[in-house]
Amino acid sequence: MSKRYKQLLEKIDNTKSYGVEEASATVKDLKSAKFDETVEIAMNLNVDPRHADQMVRGAIVLPHGTGKTVRVAVFAKGAKADEAKAAGADIVGTDDLVAQIKEGIFNFDVVVAAPDCMGLVGQIGRILGPKGLMPNPKTGTVTPDVATAVNNVKGGQVNFRVDKKGNIHAGIGKASFDAKQIEENLTTFLVAINKQKPASAKGRYIKNAALSLTMSPAVKLDVIELADIK
Repeated sequence: MSKRYKQLLEKIDNTKSYGVEEASATVKDLKSAKFDETVEIAMNLNVDPRHADQMVRGAIVLPHGTGKTVRVAVFAKGAKADEAKAAGADIVGTDDLVAQIKEGIFNFDVVVAAPDCMGLVGQIGRILGPKGLMPNPKTGTVTPDVATAVNNVKGGQVNFRVDKKGNIHAGIGKASFDAKQIEENLTTFLVAINKQKPASAKGRYIKNAALSLTMSPAVKLDVIELADIK
């Protein structure tokens, strides 16, 4: 364990669970890297994603954005293509975009598609799927309103999805944000997670959760408080 990491650990009380406000201030104080570290939330939910009715998945636009520049590719044609370009999409196309992706060129972070282009997108589903880039109505990335989708993604939309073990990880800001911005982004994210609680999920929904920076130890969150954030 490095000296730097030991010094950061001394700033955290490992015997307690932190509330959202205190955790947000504490994690900001853990900045030590030379770059603008990402504020990361990691949580484990009491769900079994093998059952379709217990899949927790969605998207939320954070009030202060993610602090990350996101490049958006849009599958759209005609007037929808024009709307996407006007909204600030980085790449807009149809067959040409399919060809680019088949060649392994991925100069984008998120893919949005108009419904009438999903047939095209289906041709490259096996390429986009494993990379987590497949557009999906649940995350607002398959929609006739491509302009709003582009604005949401550019404005700080975070997609979330549980893995096989019920874990969720997401970046919800940057170390350069002030503590209040981190707190409000975290609260907004937790509201979205709690809204997605499956009716079939029994017992405590959020089993454990922690907040950290890219290069910092984690601050344990109070799951009882988290459950009440609606």
